[in-house]
Amino acid sequence: MTPTSSSPSSDKRASGNPATQARIDLTVKQQREQQKQEKLAEYRREIAKRRRSRLTWWIVGGVAALAVIGVVAASIVFAPSSGPTYEAGGTGAQIDGVQTFTNETRHVEGTVDYPQNPPAGGPHNQAWLNCGVYDLPQRGEYAVHSLEHGAIWVTYDPALVAGDALDELKAHLPSSYAILSPYEGLPTPIVLSGWNTQLQLQDASDPRIPAFFEEYWRSQSVPEPGAPCTGAIDGPGKGS
Repeated sequence: MTPTSSSPSSDKRASGNPATQARIDLTVKQQREQQKQEKLAEYRREIAKRRRSRLTWWIVGGVAALAVIGVVAASIVFAPSSGPTYEAGGTGAQIDGVQTFTNETRHVEGTVDYPQNPPAGGPHNQAWLNCGVYDLPQRGEYAVHSLEHGAIWVTYDPALVAGDALDELKAHLPSSYAILSPYEGLPTPIVLSGWNTQLQLQDASDPRIPAFFEEYWRSQSVPEPGAPCTGAIDGPGKGS
Protein backbone atom coordinates (compact mmCIF):
# COMPACT_ATOMS: atom_id res chain seq x y z
CA MET A 1 0.00 0.00 0.00
CA THR A 2 1.35 3.37 -1.09
CA PRO A 3 1.86 5.82 1.82
CA THR A 4 -0.24 9.04 1.63
CA SER A 5 1.86 12.20 1.22
CA SER A 6 0.96 15.40 3.13
CA SER A 7 -0.87 18.10 1.22
CA PRO A 8 1.30 21.03 0.05
CA SER A 9 -1.49 23.42 1.04
CA SER A 10 -1.43 22.35 4.68
CA ASP A 11 -0.52 25.17 7.07
CA LYS A 12 1.26 22.70 9.40
CA ARG A 13 4.67 21.27 9.07
CA ALA A 14 4.83 17.53 9.86
CA SER A 15 7.49 15.81 11.93
CA GLY A 16 7.84 12.22 12.95
CA ASN A 17 9.15 13.29 16.34
CA PRO A 18 6.28 14.09 18.74
CA ALA A 19 8.29 16.69 20.66
CA THR A 20 9.37 18.39 17.48
CA GLN A 21 5.81 18.28 16.14
CA ALA A 22 4.56 19.94 19.33
CA ARG A 23 7.06 22.75 18.92
CA ILE A 24 5.97 23.22 15.32
CA ASP A 25 2.29 23.32 16.34
CA LEU A 26 3.06 25.91 19.05
CA THR A 27 4.98 28.09 16.60
CA VAL A 28 2.10 28.10 14.09
CA LYS A 29 -0.36 28.91 16.86
CA GLN A 30 1.80 31.78 18.01
CA GLN A 31 2.04 33.13 14.48
CA ARG A 32 -1.72 32.99 14.08
CA GLU A 33 -2.22 34.71 17.43
CA GLN A 34 0.30 37.37 16.48
CA GLN A 35 -1.48 38.00 13.18
CA LYS A 36 -4.78 38.17 15.05
CA GLN A 37 -3.37 40.71 17.51
CA GLU A 38 -1.90 42.78 14.68
CA LYS A 39 -5.24 42.90 12.91
CA LEU A 40 -6.98 43.79 16.17
CA ALA A 41 -4.47 46.57 16.82
CA GLU A 42 -4.93 47.92 13.29
CA TYR A 43 -8.69 47.89 13.77
CA ARG A 44 -8.38 49.75 17.05
CA ARG A 45 -6.11 52.35 15.44
CA GLU A 46 -8.64 52.88 12.65
CA ILE A 47 -11.47 53.31 15.17
CA ALA A 48 -9.41 55.82 17.17
CA LYS A 49 -8.55 57.70 13.97
CA ARG A 50 -12.22 57.97 13.05
CA ARG A 51 -13.11 59.17 16.53
CA ARG A 52 -10.42 61.85 16.39
CA SER A 53 -11.69 62.94 12.98
CA ARG A 54 -15.27 63.22 14.25
CA LEU A 55 -14.10 65.10 17.34
CA THR A 56 -12.13 67.52 15.16
CA TRP A 57 -15.17 68.24 13.02
CA TRP A 58 -17.31 68.70 16.12
CA ILE A 59 -14.78 71.22 17.46
CA VAL A 60 -14.54 73.04 14.13
CA GLY A 61 -18.32 73.09 13.78
CA GLY A 62 -18.75 74.27 17.35
CA VAL A 63 -16.25 77.09 16.92
CA ALA A 64 -17.91 78.15 13.66
CA ALA A 65 -21.33 78.13 15.31
CA LEU A 66 -20.04 80.21 18.21
CA ALA A 67 -18.49 82.65 15.74
CA VAL A 68 -21.79 83.05 13.92
CA ILE A 69 -23.62 83.57 17.20
CA GLY A 70 -21.03 86.17 18.19
CA VAL A 71 -21.43 88.06 14.93
CA VAL A 72 -25.22 88.07 15.23
CA ALA A 73 -25.06 89.20 18.86
CA ALA A 74 -22.59 91.95 18.00
CA SER A 75 -24.76 93.16 15.13
CA ILE A 76 -27.69 93.43 17.53
CA VAL A 77 -25.74 95.12 20.32
CA PHE A 78 -23.84 97.55 18.15
CA ALA A 79 -26.47 98.21 15.47
CA PRO A 80 -27.36 101.88 15.19
CA SER A 81 -30.73 102.96 16.46
CA SER A 82 -33.36 102.89 13.74
CA GLY A 83 -35.17 105.86 15.28
CA PRO A 84 -38.87 106.20 16.01
CA THR A 85 -41.45 104.56 13.80
CA TYR A 86 -44.08 106.67 12.08
CA GLU A 87 -46.96 105.57 9.91
CA ALA A 88 -46.49 106.58 6.28
CA GLY A 89 -49.10 108.96 4.98
CA GLY A 90 -51.43 110.72 7.37
CA THR A 91 -54.95 110.90 8.73
CA GLY A 92 -55.71 114.55 8.09
CA ALA A 93 -55.01 115.55 11.69
CA GLN A 94 -54.88 119.27 12.42
CA ILE A 95 -51.59 120.40 13.98
CA ASP A 96 -51.45 123.84 15.52
CA GLY A 97 -49.09 126.16 13.68
CA VAL A 98 -48.73 124.17 10.44
CA GLN A 99 -48.71 126.35 7.36
CA THR A 100 -49.71 125.04 3.95
CA PHE A 101 -48.74 126.36 0.53
CA THR A 102 -49.32 125.82 -3.15
CA ASN A 103 -46.07 125.31 -5.04
CA GLU A 104 -45.50 124.06 -8.54
CA THR A 105 -43.26 121.11 -9.32
CA ARG A 106 -40.80 121.13 -12.20
CA HIS A 107 -37.12 120.52 -12.82
CA VAL A 108 -34.85 123.50 -13.34
CA GLU A 109 -31.14 124.26 -13.55
CA GLY A 110 -29.34 126.70 -11.30
CA THR A 111 -30.66 128.41 -8.19
CA VAL A 112 -34.27 129.12 -7.29
CA ASP A 113 -35.66 132.06 -5.32
CA TYR A 114 -38.14 130.24 -3.07
CA PRO A 115 -41.12 132.01 -1.50
CA GLN A 116 -40.75 130.09 1.80
CA ASN A 117 -37.75 130.16 4.12
CA PRO A 118 -36.63 127.41 4.15
CA PRO A 119 -38.25 126.18 0.94
CA ALA A 120 -41.24 123.87 1.24
CA GLY A 121 -41.78 122.96 -2.40
CA GLY A 122 -41.48 124.49 -5.82
CA PRO A 123 -39.12 124.13 -8.80
CA HIS A 124 -36.08 122.01 -8.01
CA ASN A 125 -33.04 120.28 -9.43
CA GLN A 126 -33.58 117.00 -11.24
CA ALA A 127 -31.36 115.29 -8.63
CA TRP A 128 -32.59 114.92 -5.06
CA LEU A 129 -30.62 115.17 -1.82
CA ASN A 130 -29.99 111.81 -0.16
CA CYS A 131 -31.75 111.64 3.16
CA GLY A 132 -29.61 111.64 6.31
CA VAL A 133 -27.98 113.87 8.92
CA TYR A 134 -25.82 116.75 7.72
CA ASP A 135 -23.72 119.13 9.80
CA LEU A 136 -23.46 121.70 7.00
CA PRO A 137 -26.16 123.72 5.17
CA GLN A 138 -27.67 122.11 2.06
CA ARG A 139 -28.87 123.47 -1.27
CA GLY A 140 -32.60 123.97 -1.36
CA GLU A 141 -32.85 122.89 -5.00
CA TYR A 142 -31.77 119.35 -4.03
CA ALA A 143 -33.64 119.16 -0.72
CA VAL A 144 -36.93 120.28 -2.28
CA HIS A 145 -36.75 117.35 -4.69
CA SER A 146 -36.51 115.06 -1.63
CA LEU A 147 -39.62 116.71 -0.21
CA GLU A 148 -41.36 115.85 -3.48
CA HIS A 149 -40.63 112.18 -2.67
CA GLY A 150 -42.20 112.41 0.79
CA ALA A 151 -39.20 113.31 2.95
CA ILE A 152 -39.28 115.75 5.85
CA TRP A 153 -36.54 118.40 6.00
CA VAL A 154 -35.65 119.38 9.56
CA THR A 155 -33.64 122.61 9.64
CA TYR A 156 -32.20 124.36 12.69
CA ASP A 157 -30.25 127.44 13.66
CA PRO A 158 -26.83 126.11 14.77
CA ALA A 159 -26.31 129.11 17.05
CA LEU A 160 -29.46 128.25 19.02
CA VAL A 161 -29.76 124.48 18.71
CA ALA A 162 -26.68 122.51 19.77
CA GLY A 163 -25.52 119.91 22.29
CA ASP A 164 -28.38 118.21 24.14
CA ALA A 165 -30.98 120.16 22.18
CA LEU A 166 -29.54 118.94 18.89
CA ASP A 167 -29.40 115.35 20.21
CA GLU A 168 -33.04 115.61 21.22
CA LEU A 169 -33.93 116.88 17.77
CA LYS A 170 -32.06 113.98 16.15
CA ALA A 171 -33.97 111.54 18.35
CA HIS A 172 -37.19 112.51 16.56
CA LEU A 173 -35.85 111.41 13.17
CA PRO A 174 -37.02 108.16 11.57
CA SER A 175 -34.45 105.92 9.90
CA SER A 176 -35.39 107.03 6.38
CA TYR A 177 -37.04 109.85 4.43
CA ALA A 178 -35.72 112.56 6.76
CA ILE A 179 -33.07 115.25 6.31
CA LEU A 180 -31.48 117.14 9.17
CA SER A 181 -29.23 120.12 8.45
CA PRO A 182 -28.31 123.55 9.83
CA TYR A 183 -29.80 126.51 8.00
CA GLU A 184 -28.84 130.16 8.15
CA GLY A 185 -31.52 132.81 8.52
CA LEU A 186 -34.41 130.73 9.90
CA PRO A 187 -37.42 132.61 11.32
CA THR A 188 -37.35 130.33 14.42
CA PRO A 189 -34.72 128.02 15.93
CA ILE A 190 -36.25 124.93 14.28
CA VAL A 191 -38.37 124.55 11.13
CA LEU A 192 -39.89 121.33 9.81
CA SER A 193 -40.75 121.27 6.11
CA GLY A 194 -42.67 118.78 4.02
CA TRP A 195 -43.98 119.26 0.51
CA ASN A 196 -46.23 122.36 0.73
CA THR A 197 -46.29 122.13 4.56
CA GLN A 198 -44.17 123.77 7.24
CA LEU A 199 -44.01 124.12 11.01
CA GLN A 200 -41.92 126.69 12.90
CA LEU A 201 -40.76 125.71 16.40
CA GLN A 202 -38.87 127.16 19.33
CA ASP A 203 -37.33 124.03 20.87
CA ALA A 204 -36.63 120.34 20.25
CA SER A 205 -38.94 119.12 23.00
CA ASP A 206 -42.08 120.44 21.28
CA PRO A 207 -44.61 117.56 21.02
CA ARG A 208 -45.68 118.83 17.61
CA ILE A 209 -42.45 117.48 16.09
CA PRO A 210 -43.50 113.79 16.21
CA ALA A 211 -47.05 114.85 15.35
CA PHE A 212 -45.77 116.56 12.19
CA PHE A 213 -43.84 113.45 11.19
CA GLU A 214 -46.84 111.25 11.87
CA GLU A 215 -49.00 113.37 9.58
CA TYR A 216 -46.68 114.38 6.73
CA TRP A 217 -43.83 111.85 6.63
CA ARG A 218 -44.02 109.87 3.35
CA SER A 219 -47.33 111.53 2.57
CA GLN A 220 -49.34 110.22 -0.35
CA SER A 221 -50.22 113.81 -1.24
CA VAL A 222 -46.72 114.65 -2.52
CA PRO A 223 -46.13 114.73 -6.30
CA GLU A 224 -43.99 111.55 -6.28
CA PRO A 225 -44.99 109.36 -3.33
CA GLY A 226 -42.77 106.32 -2.82
CA ALA A 227 -39.89 107.64 -4.94
CA PRO A 228 -36.48 106.99 -3.31
CA CYS A 229 -34.61 109.24 -0.93
CA THR A 230 -31.24 107.59 -1.60
CA GLY A 231 -29.02 106.99 -4.63
CA ALA A 232 -28.64 110.61 -5.73
CA ILE A 233 -26.72 113.56 -4.21
CA ASP A 234 -24.77 113.42 -0.97
CA GLY A 235 -24.46 117.00 0.19
CA PRO A 236 -21.47 118.32 2.16
CA GLY A 237 -21.11 117.24 5.78
CA LYS A 238 -23.19 114.07 5.53
CA GLY A 239 -23.03 111.82 8.57
CA SER A 240 -25.69 109.13 8.88
